[in-house]
Amino acid sequence: MSEQNYKEIFYEAMNQLHQEYINEGKENDFILWFNFDYVEDTISEITISVPSQFMGKQMESKGNIKKLEQKICEISGMNISLKYIVLKKEIVSKPAEPSVQTVKTEHEEKPAVQEKKTKEFIKHPQLMENYRFETFVPGDNSMYAYNASLAASKNPGKAYNPILIYGGVGLGKTHLMQAIGNYIHNENEKLKIGYISAENFTNEFTASILDKKTDQFKKKYRNLDVLLLDDIHFFQGKDATQEELFHTFESIYNKQGQIVFTCDRPVTELKGITDRLKSRFSRGLNVDLQPPSYENRLAIINKKLEIQNKDMPVDVKEYLAKNCQTNVRDLEASITKLVGYRELVGKELTVQITQNLLRDTFSSPISGTITVETIQKVVSNHFNISISDIKSKKREPKIANPRHIAVYIARNLTEYSYPELSNEFGGRDHTTIMHSYEKIEKLIKTDSSLNSTIQQLIREIKDYKK
Repeated sequence: MSEQNYKEIFYEAMNQLHQEYINEGKENDFILWFNFDYVEDTISEITISVPSQFMGKQMESKGNIKKLEQKICEISGMNISLKYIVLKKEIVSKPAEPSVQTVKTEHEEKPAVQEKKTKEFIKHPQLMENYRFETFVPGDNSMYAYNASLAASKNPGKAYNPILIYGGVGLGKTHLMQAIGNYIHNENEKLKIGYISAENFTNEFTASILDKKTDQFKKKYRNLDVLLLDDIHFFQGKDATQEELFHTFESIYNKQGQIVFTCDRPVTELKGITDRLKSRFSRGLNVDLQPPSYENRLAIINKKLEIQNKDMPVDVKEYLAKNCQTNVRDLEASITKLVGYRELVGKELTVQITQNLLRDTFSSPISGTITVETIQKVVSNHFNISISDIKSKKREPKIANPRHIAVYIARNLTEYSYPELSNEFGGRDHTTIMHSYEKIEKLIKTDSSLNSTIQQLIREIKDYKK
């Protein structure tokens, strides 16, 4: 082994690549997919560390290890290969300096360099202990929200205040919100942190009026240093609660306390909310969470299994990632169900067993009361075409694309079969309807803007039927 001859070369290569990604506006990609650190070297090889075996394989498959090797060659003029190993770290409440670690190789286990001991996690009574930044798996769909939340945690009340995280059900809004609370709590245990859902806030405020304890309610929430308020769309049409929330917001904000909101839609789509409260929701930073990509879903599966110290066959994980497309919560529930089955039954998982166990999860409609007619109305209004256009046989993109989207949504929100949908869309052959569905299903895996449009349409459809 050499005496770290290539260490400076390694970090110079990393710095140059980092700057290149910054120049291309892709710094978040660099942070996520160049998560390497120097360990040691020989005359022809540098050993680097990665956070997990899965991340190592992903970074290798993306060609990032090869990019780093090429950059090292440019700087040094030598062909030096890279070998990665997993450097296991204890999960802590914040990205603190590493504690005593163990470097695991294929054949041996040896202690790494002794460094500063990590801080023990301090549990907050209102927050989920597992909702931390270390257990959130950011991807292209959520990296902005993740980094913004982390920045707010490191500089509460100043960096981004308030911060509003919005997106569909089960995408990790509450996870990020509580991760902010857990981080701040572990940095300063003396700060008063309050987490509550909008529904419970409303119920508690109403009860305080009936019990003539409004002063007590105001003191409880207006004196907080950090307010974490979940699902603010619940406040729509609740004027008295909105009035109280406005004064609560002003009290906390004016003393530079941190405020975090979550919502299932952008502020602009909220109805029955006063303008002055909307302006408060929008004052700081609004970030959205999109449904995760296939690669991100696979990363989430591996992370959840890693936390539980469990594993599954690769084809089972790929089946899960492919079929559970829009909801991380359903993905986690599916993992729990499969792990439970294997442990209780003692039988190894296969794709066939997985299909049988999760057939209800992947096939059940969201609502049996939504009609195809409603879907066609909302989609046609959104794209400024007529319902007769959607049902017609016109093939120009401005008609065909909304038709494909309407078919996709109808297939997911209703119990209609392909032949039944063919009757609703102008009597087409059911294979044509199937093609429309499959086309959109494929596109949303790579087109986040299309995914966002579909989620917005689904929200409008649900509101329309009410």
